[in-house]
Amino acid sequence: MPEAPRPPVRLADRTTLRLGGPVGELVEARDEQGLVAAVREADETGTPMLLLGGGSNLVVADEGVPGRVVDVAVSGVHVESDLCGGAFVTVAAGEGWDDLVARAVQEGWVGLEALSGIPGRVGATPIQNVGAYGQEVAQTIARVRVWDRREQTVRTLMASDCGFGYRTSRFKQDPARWVVLDVSFQLRLGSLGAPVAYAELARALGVEVGQRAPSADVREAVLGLRRGKGMVLDAADHDTWSAGSFFTNPVVEPEAVPEGAPAWEQPDGRVKTSAAWLIEHAGFGKGYGLDHGEGRVALSTKHTLALTNRGGASTAELLALAAEIRDGVRERHGITLVNEPVLVGCTL
Repeated sequence: MPEAPRPPVRLADRTTLRLGGPVGELVEARDEQGLVAAVREADETGTPMLLLGGGSNLVVADEGVPGRVVDVAVSGVHVESDLCGGAFVTVAAGEGWDDLVARAVQEGWVGLEALSGIPGRVGATPIQNVGAYGQEVAQTIARVRVWDRREQTVRTLMASDCGFGYRTSRFKQDPARWVVLDVSFQLRLGSLGAPVAYAELARALGVEVGQRAPSADVREAVLGLRRGKGMVLDAADHDTWSAGSFFTNPVVEPEAVPEGAPAWEQPDGRVKTSAAWLIEHAGFGKGYGLDHGEGRVALSTKHTLALTNRGGASTAELLALAAEIRDGVRERHGITLVNEPVLVGCTL
């Protein structure tokens, strides 16, 4: 008796937004050789390809993704450690990010603790230069090993060659070229975390900005703050059915910042302001969207930066809400917000 055809794989089952249509072909790459081979074969045959690193930063079209989706599941952690040099930790791209942070705190590796609770895999972190609560991965990354799709070779890029900036990198600027294989971190040793650089976190810890606190306490405080904003994944909580912060904090000229809005000076003379403040002061409060339309997409009830799937939503509905918020902020404040998640097969 012939085997029944398998149902198509849908990216809604592999993204934290729980949105996205079917894929043409799914390849699970569990070792570096398999990952490189899957990418190289797609390139040689002209097959469209999407790399999947946990699905926490993707908005995928309802129509799905033609061609090949490569699920980066390569694992492995290699540690070189001594009291003088600290810990040099090389982590395969498919390792879970928060698993690494938890281990870092347990082992006394300093510099990742404020990045607790962020979903996704290690290989995705240098692409976006993931950051939260005053820390960025760029502060501790020593080098990134990649497969260069253009040159068809493995390369090692030192941190200074990665083009790190606020939520960006060389890899994000040219995403069709690079496949992250592993990331190496240079971490100090100790029980105290890095100096606390974020006021909200400092208040939660009962310290001043610039002071240090035990890494374990920093991790627990960050997880508590993130849970309070619906930013720690929980299948039972629709506020966490999101891609995290949907818009980046805009960096603008000082005179463009609305009166009363937060402003953080930048090295180039511009200032960074709060996207969440702009959204709320443009009339989009927490939970916006629940009380009109179908109510299947809405801002989180805990945090105005997260656009959420309340169940049964479509990507088209989510993007319509995102466009409404972006346009409303631009009309009210004259600032155009930029989406942080990667849009696949769709536009905003």
